[in-house]
Amino acid sequence: MSAYEKILRLLPYKRPFLFVDEITSINEEGAVGNYTIKKDEFFLEGHFPGNPVVPGVILTEIMCQIGLVTLAMYLMDLDEHSKVLPAFTSANVDFLSKVIPEDKLIVESKKVYFRFGKLKCTVSCKKEDGTVVAKGELAGMVVKSEA
Repeated sequence: MSAYEKILRLLPYKRPFLFVDEITSINEEGAVGNYTIKKDEFFLEGHFPGNPVVPGVILTEIMCQIGLVTLAMYLMDLDEHSKVLPAFTSANVDFLSKVIPEDKLIVESKKVYFRFGKLKCTVSCKKEDGTVVAKGELAGMVVKSEA
C-alpha cells in the first residue's frame, strides 16, 4: 500500500465531510491533493439557492484536510491501525475567486514548521485552469486517539 493510500484510509473524516479525493504528492516538505465539488454537496443547497457558491469556511476545510492533516499524518509516520483527531488551531486565508459545483480544486501545502506536534503550512487552492481561489497560512495538530 502506498503512503497516499495509507493516509486516505486513516483520515478521520467520512462523507459528507470528507474533502479529499486524491493525494498526488507528499513528502517531508509538503503535500498536493485534489477534491472536486459535487453537485449534491450538503452546503450548496442553501448557499445560494439557484446560484450555488462554495462557502469560504468549506474552502478552508478542504485546504486543511488536504494541505495540513494529510501532511501531519505523513510526518507522524502512522501505522495502519492508528486513529487520529485533527485539531485546527489557526488560519489566515485570503479568498480570491468563487468556487462552484464541479470545480476541481488542487491544494498544495508547504511546511513552515513541524515541532512539538504542531504543523504550520502555507497553503494554496486553485482550480484546474490555474485560477487561485484561496491562499494563506494554516496551523493545527493531529493527535493519536485511543478510541
